[in-house]
Amino acid sequence: MNLAARLQALIPQGLAPATPDGATAYALDTPLIPWAYQGALVAEYAHSREMDLAEWRRRAGVAEGSGLGLLLSPRQLLALLEQARCSAPDAAFVLGRLALPGHFGLASQALQQAPHLLGALQTLCRFAGRLTPLLTPRLLVQGDELFLYWTDACGAPAPLRPFLVDLHMSAVVGMAAWLQGEARLPWRCSFNRTVPRDLARHASFLGTDLRFDCQVDAMRLPLARALQPWRGAAALPSERVLAADPDAPRRGLLTALYDHLLPQAAGQPSLDGAARHFGVSPATLKRHLAHHGSSFQGEFDTLRSHLACYLLREEGHGHERVAHALGFHDAANFRRSFKRWTGLTPGQLGA
Repeated sequence: MNLAARLQALIPQGLAPATPDGATAYALDTPLIPWAYQGALVAEYAHSREMDLAEWRRRAGVAEGSGLGLLLSPRQLLALLEQARCSAPDAAFVLGRLALPGHFGLASQALQQAPHLLGALQTLCRFAGRLTPLLTPRLLVQGDELFLYWTDACGAPAPLRPFLVDLHMSAVVGMAAWLQGEARLPWRCSFNRTVPRDLARHASFLGTDLRFDCQVDAMRLPLARALQPWRGAAALPSERVLAADPDAPRRGLLTALYDHLLPQAAGQPSLDGAARHFGVSPATLKRHLAHHGSSFQGEFDTLRSHLACYLLREEGHGHERVAHALGFHDAANFRRSFKRWTGLTPGQLGA
């Protein structure tokens, strides 16, 4: 298989899970997250730390009430989590351990009834709109290893991004250990940031195989461990979840644009073409992306950076082959772009 074909073959694995017709993208201010789901998670944490949840809600602009009828927007959930971030150094990890499988209706049931970890991660990717509405998990299988990386769903503020990554990684590690019945699986975690001053919390919740100053926030695990059967598991058909919970397969705006651009990674996608795909004018899409702290070119650069890092580091392809697969006329142009994306040359990319 040539490299261009390999690039296309990656897409169905979990990079861009299929969504049904009508599964529209949600924006930063779209109310779609039931308080009884992620809101209740924040409430449980606040009560456990004897903190003033009413004040948290007031600052986040969240009305009183706690039923399924109360819907949070991603912006409101981010505001609640920002207050949690400021409350304690271990807040992300504690919240993460409470997050999955969670109490998110049929989507959580599907996680618990998956036959093995790989099946649960496939469910997590497909129904990220319900289970992880702020960050999108993307799953790849490379040889004898699985690779799960996280992309922004709807414009999380940069200062909060490390907190969200720690929360979501901790959620996956905790879910896997609990449902597989093992105290600790051999995860390896990579972070797109510098080494924190104190690694003890990361090591305690995520394990000691930690890599920083990477270009992607990612987790990996031997595939054999992810295929070990879970005790008493009986898979719940994804179609049943989808039929009963139409919001489950929805994607954040930035995720939906990433998915749209994936098949065009080697081409020259345009803002006009993306706008037609989303049924809006180019000016409107440009304005929406700016509202989410991004731009069309910025999202395309992020996508190509992720793919380039994967092909170079994980699959071991040479610079010229990757340049050709991503649509560059020569390796020199690719090297300049890669330096702009990551601050590194392709040759400086670590293992």
